[in-house]
Amino acid sequence: MSLLTGSSILITGGTGSFGKAFIREVLDRHDPRRLVVFSRDELKQYEVRRHFDDDPRLRWFIGDIRDRQRLARAMHGVDYVVHAAALKQVDTAEYNPFEYVQTNVNGSQNIIDASIDAGVKKVVALSTDKASSPINLYGATKLCADRMFVSGNHYAAAYDTRFSVVRYGNVMGSRGSVIPVFRRLAEEGASLPITDLRMTRFWITLPQAVQFVLDSFEMMTGGELYVPRIPSMRVTDLAQAVAPGSAMHEIGIRPGEKLHEEMIAPDDSRRTVRLGDRYVVMPYVSGWGYETPAGGEPVEDGWTYRSDTNDLWLDEAELRDMVARFA
Repeated sequence: MSLLTGSSILITGGTGSFGKAFIREVLDRHDPRRLVVFSRDELKQYEVRRHFDDDPRLRWFIGDIRDRQRLARAMHGVDYVVHAAALKQVDTAEYNPFEYVQTNVNGSQNIIDASIDAGVKKVVALSTDKASSPINLYGATKLCADRMFVSGNHYAAAYDTRFSVVRYGNVMGSRGSVIPVFRRLAEEGASLPITDLRMTRFWITLPQAVQFVLDSFEMMTGGELYVPRIPSMRVTDLAQAVAPGSAMHEIGIRPGEKLHEEMIAPDDSRRTVRLGDRYVVMPYVSGWGYETPAGGEPVEDGWTYRSDTNDLWLDEAELRDMVARFA
C-alpha cells in the first residue's frame, strides 16, 4: 500500500502532459479516495474527463492558481498536492514577463498559503532545469518559486504541512515536444531546423517523471530539492533518431535559450548529496528541523550537473527506441 492509497490528492495543471500521465498512474496503481484536477481550461478538462471515462474518483475544478480563494476551496480536505501548473514557454516569457511572474511566482505563494491553511500533509512542486543559473525570465520565475516552496516549510513549521521540489529536464512525449515537428518535416522531405548543432539536453520519459514524483512523496521530510540522475542527449542525435538520414540546418539559439542545460549549479554543490537514483539539494537554512538524508554521499565541492558534462548519455540507437515507445 502506497502513501497515496485511500487519500485525497490535488494536482494543479492536471490537464497537461504530466498531469494526464500522473492521473493514469495514480488511478491504476494507488487507488486514491479522490483526485482533484485543478486547471483553468474547460475544453482540456472536458477532453481529459472523457479520456478517463468520468472515473468517479476524479473531481474537476476550473480555476487559476492566481486565485487564492478558489485554491482554498479546491484544497478542502486534500492530503497531498502536486503543483504542475505554470507558464512555460521560454520565448513567450521574454515578451510577457509580468504574466509569468503572476502565475509562476504569485501563484506559487497562493499554493503555499492555501496548503498550510487547508492542512495539506505534503506538497511536491515541479521545477525545471531552466531554474538553475537562469538566463531567461521563465527560469528566473521558476527559481524564485523553488526557493519559495522550500522556505514555505518555515511558515508551516508549527503545522503538519511540508513542501519539497522536484527538478528535471526535457520530457519525451510532452506537449510542445520537437519530435512531432521533426516527423512532419521529414515526411515533407524538408531539412530539420536545429538551433545549434552543439546543443545538448537532459532527457526523461513521462513514466519516469511521474514515478520520480511519487517516490519523492514517500521519502520527503520537507525542504528537499530532488533532481533525478538521468541521461543527456545531443539534439542532432535526437533528430536522426526521429528521421534517419534527414538533412539538418542550424537556425540559431532562440531568445533566452541555453546551449547546454544545468540542473545543479556549482555553488549549490556544497549542500548537495547523491542518494540512490537522485541528487538532493538541501536548504540553506532549515528552522523547521530538516536533517541531512541518511545514506546521502556529498558531491565534490564545485561540482555541477550539466547536460554537456553528464556521465550518462543516450546514443542514437537508444533514442530511436525511446521515441518508438514513448513519443
